[in-house]
Amino acid sequence: MDGNLRSTMLKLLDGNRILTIATNRPDGWPQATIVGYANDAERIYVIVARDGQKYANIARDNRVSVAVGGDTPDPMAITGLSMAARATEVADPTERARAVTLMLQRYPEYAAMAPTVMDTMVLLRIVPEVVSVLDYSKGFGHADLVRLEPCVSGRPA
Repeated sequence: MDGNLRSTMLKLLDGNRILTIATNRPDGWPQATIVGYANDAERIYVIVARDGQKYANIARDNRVSVAVGGDTPDPMAITGLSMAARATEVADPTERARAVTLMLQRYPEYAAMAPTVMDTMVLLRIVPEVVSVLDYSKGFGHADLVRLEPCVSGRPA
């Protein structure tokens, strides 16, 4: 991925706290919801309810779409991300601890409830495969499409 595109993508991921995630429902309809997240470079972590529809959808079909962006009064200043990604539950204790630390850094207000909430929640890792980087400063509606190739560790290259 081009260094400028990667920089824009990371700036957007690092500069926001919520994203929209779309999952595939059993009836074929997409389901989009807003969740809080933390990221480690391109790798995104979210916490969802184990008994919720979002997790049931992902457990059945781990393909998701993710969108990150914000509002601006200047249409030519719009930036954002749209990603086709795979979501999987984090099982590795080391990665899990790192992800929880990242979540609590982004959401320090959740520290008191974290131990009890995590018992009923699922920590998911979202790894993008195709990223559309929106940057209207390059022209109204401009987007660069990038396919990320996973490396051996499962982290995007």
